[in-house]
Amino acid sequence: MLSKILVPVRGDGMSGTVLGHAAELARRHRSHVVVVHCRAQPEDMLPYGVPLPSFARDTFLKQAQELADQQEQHVREELHQLALELGLSETDPPHGDTATVEFVEEDGRMADVIKHNGRLADLVVVAKPDRDRNVGSNSLKSGLFRTGRPVLMCPRAGEVPKDFGARIAIGWNGSLEAARAVALTLDFAKAADAVTILTGGKGEPHGATTEELVEYYALRGITAQAVRFEGRNPGAALLEKTVDLGANLLVMGAYGQSHERETLFGGNTQTVVDKAEIPVVLVH
Repeated sequence: MLSKILVPVRGDGMSGTVLGHAAELARRHRSHVVVVHCRAQPEDMLPYGVPLPSFARDTFLKQAQELADQQEQHVREELHQLALELGLSETDPPHGDTATVEFVEEDGRMADVIKHNGRLADLVVVAKPDRDRNVGSNSLKSGLFRTGRPVLMCPRAGEVPKDFGARIAIGWNGSLEAARAVALTLDFAKAADAVTILTGGKGEPHGATTEELVEYYALRGITAQAVRFEGRNPGAALLEKTVDLGANLLVMGAYGQSHERETLFGGNTQTVVDKAEIPVVLVH
């Protein structure tokens, strides 16, 4: 069961999309949503590499603390209102028979907050990075490489489908990352109305076949159909086929090559991260 969903937030305007997607999944799975507000530390707001006189430093830190307090109050009020509108019941501890939410505040960098809280979550929910503004990349990277958990990357805009998670597509090439994605998202597949396995190319040498994946799902009471796709750019073709089939969630393994290499030279995962306009669950 998808019991605990982590939603790390900060004052970047993305709270609505990440909490909205988490709430829809929580209703489908009767999950408990833990919203962690990453509170900026005053020391982190000091100008980098600029020496300041002690009085100026003290004044800056005091103002930064006041700003952090104001931001915390604003974000908390916004989150409580969002949770109310999304039908999440605020409770601690959760009771397991309906979607619930709790709010936590934690000081520090977002990457460290995700690492700390994500390792004992069933899913980490973040917004799609904005590479042009250099926003969100570290959150996605921390979730993928520092928690060992599936990471749901949400679109930065648009409505959350009411049947979100009902029709899912599984990107499959027989790789280690794809196998981990399947194993860690069985709850998604069990709760879905339709599961489609999308496979293209030759796959990984000596990797598990699509037919074997269909059998693997069947052993767990999950009916899945396999669909092949072709395209010069497998990442873009995978996204296009997912949308054509009417799936509203894509599950795939991430960064079979290194993150740095794909960021610099391109790769299927980086293509999906850059171009996806649908929610994607990534597993490394």
